[in-house]
This record gives sequence, C-alpha cells and structure tokens, in this order.
Amino acid sequence: MDMDKESLRNFLEKIQNGEISVETGVEKLKELPFSEVGNYAKIDNHRAIRNGYPEVIFCQGKSLEQINGIISKMLKLGENNILATRANKKIYENVCKITDYAQYYELAKIIIIRRREIIKAEKKILVITGGTADVPVAEEAAVTAEVLGNNVERLYDVGVAGVHRLFAKLNIINSANVIICVAGMEGALASVVGGIADVPVLAVPTSVGYGASFGGVAALLSMLNSCASGVSVVNIDNGFGAGYMASMINKLNSGVK
Repeated sequence: MDMDKESLRNFLEKIQNGEISVETGVEKLKELPFSEVGNYAKIDNHRAIRNGYPEVIFCQGKSLEQINGIISKMLKLGENNILATRANKKIYENVCKITDYAQYYELAKIIIIRRREIIKAEKKILVITGGTADVPVAEEAAVTAEVLGNNVERLYDVGVAGVHRLFAKLNIINSANVIICVAGMEGALASVVGGIADVPVLAVPTSVGYGASFGGVAALLSMLNSCASGVSVVNIDNGFGAGYMASMINKLNSGVK
C-alpha cells in the first residue's frame, strides 16, 4: 500500500466517510509498518509517512534476485516512484525484466522507477565539483535531488587550482538556495564556496586523489575542519546523502513535500 502523509490522511477519511469499510481498512493496514521479502529484507512501509519518501534501495552488496524481489514487492504495494542507488548496468537490465518504468542514470549509478509526476520545489539546488573526476559522485547527488522533487543546476570542474573559474560563476552561486560541493584531493573547494555563499553548503569528499589523499580521508578532514561556518559534511563519496539532505533543506517552508 503506497502511503505518504497525504495518502494516509485520504485513506482514513474514506474509512470515516464509509467509502472504505472498516474490514477493508484493517486488511490494508496490516501491510504497515513493514513487509517481509523472503528471509532477506523487510521493507519499511512507514518511511514515506515519516520522511516524505519511500525507502531507497542500496544495491551494492545485494544479489540480482534480492534486488528484483524487493522492487517487485514495492511495486505490488503500490509505491509510485522507487529509487535504487549504486546500481550497475547489469542490475538495471535485470530490473527491466520486471517493470517497463525503469530509467538508468549511468554516471550516477541510479535507477529510478518513475510512475508518478515529480512536483519540483521552486528554489534551486546547485551542485559544484572541483574536477571532472568528481562528477560521478556529484551526479548521484544531483539525480537524487531531482528525483526527490527539486530543480538542480550543475557547475562542474571549477576547483581551487583555477579558482577564477569559480568566481566567474558567482551569479549562479548566488541564485542557489542550497549548494552541494563535491571535491577530492585536498577538498579545499568547500571552504572557498562556504566563504562566498550565504546559503547552506553540503560538502561531499570524494575518494579522488593520489596516495596521501588516503581514499578521500584527506578531503574529509579538510572539510570537517573548514573555517567557513555554513559548511556541513557527509561521508566520503556519499552523493546520495548530500542530495537527500539538500532536498530536505530546500523544501523547508516551500509548501512542497
């Protein structure tokens, strides 16, 4: 049963008005708060009620059979838009066997099963990268934010090694309501952006860099120690987490859920 806050309210009103019998209502509510899929997954059917969006499927580490089992169950329950992250082309091709609605974003490694129109918030999220090598993580953030109902603009390859490239785009930076800053190497870009922007900056350290970057730890520590007050940091390569948090911030007082 597809349940967000609005659909739950409508469902309960139909029971109250007699459009749905109490017995039918009880049967449908048995599907809440979670549904079991075999012996390997329990789908959190309350997630959309609590957080505004259904549970997202993290594909890495799951078998093709498990992923298809989870998606099949969510489709049966009536979930409108389903998001799956860290998905490769093989996973996507396998998902296409059970639904015609799947779309694959190869750079972002995201599958979206879109069955309902996405209503977008008016205010904009800006995704910035230090270099081109950071784009895959940035795309995970950008696509996540778009699927969650946001207008997203991209500004790529404007790192501090050529900081004039960033300052040439101050008009774009100043038009954003939330900024996601994605960088590897030493991760200095987040501090620079945080020092010129008057909106929240979500910093995403990436694992891009040479040996002493320690797989993104150097960028992570730089961002955590930023002297720019408006910068908050997510985990290494966690574009999804940044996109989700940016969406929550962007929709505050916007009237969009």
